[in-house]
Amino acid sequence: MKPIVQISLDLIEIPEALKTAEMAMRAGVDWLEAGTPLILAEGMHGVRALREKFTNTPIVADLKTMDGGWLEAEIMAKAGATHVVVMSQAHDETIRCVVKAGKDFGVEVMGDNLASQDMIGGAKRLEDLGCGYIIHHIGYDERRGIAARGERQPYPLDQLREVVAAVHVPVQAVGGLTIDQAVRTPEYGAPLVVLGAPLTIDADSFKSADGNIEASLRLICEKVHAYGDVIVG
Repeated sequence: MKPIVQISLDLIEIPEALKTAEMAMRAGVDWLEAGTPLILAEGMHGVRALREKFTNTPIVADLKTMDGGWLEAEIMAKAGATHVVVMSQAHDETIRCVVKAGKDFGVEVMGDNLASQDMIGGAKRLEDLGCGYIIHHIGYDERRGIAARGERQPYPLDQLREVVAAVHVPVQAVGGLTIDQAVRTPEYGAPLVVLGAPLTIDADSFKSADGNIEASLRLICEKVHAYGDVIVG
């Protein structure tokens, strides 16, 4: 599988999300993500605005679904999402409902192992229940809380190779990675490279970061796309 660059639009206003998405597409980004802050602030309207502007671009709706799986997936699919996200902490039936809705509406399902007691087992369970992608995810609050206590915070790279080895579907790693670490995730067998804070988004204000983001994104996309095929499965 050729590596894919995805930008997480963790913004709360549609105009800024569209502006950032336009910049990202010019730079060579492959997938757009309607991040959870945008979903919370604008719901399906944010996804619909992205779809109207970018008619052929894959759009991930980061729902973090825990219940009502079929309905949530249906809403986002009809708004134009191509991918939806369900959590490993959800009940088996919720995950099955999202997978069923994915088949019914032609959208892909990404399973997120955030907060799993067993991150590797959580990823495998998501695949077993029908998820076509795995998000190996260390949470924002978890990272900041542990760091505030002076302890070593966990990083997605800690168990990324093990997660990749446990499943047969594409994996992405999310949560506290530096840009250099994110770009290197294909080396771990994870072909879906997610970019968000700190390069493109100010993680504390949920606004676009300052600086020459487009030039930096272009270099990153070129580096990721030059990596070559990543063996999945």
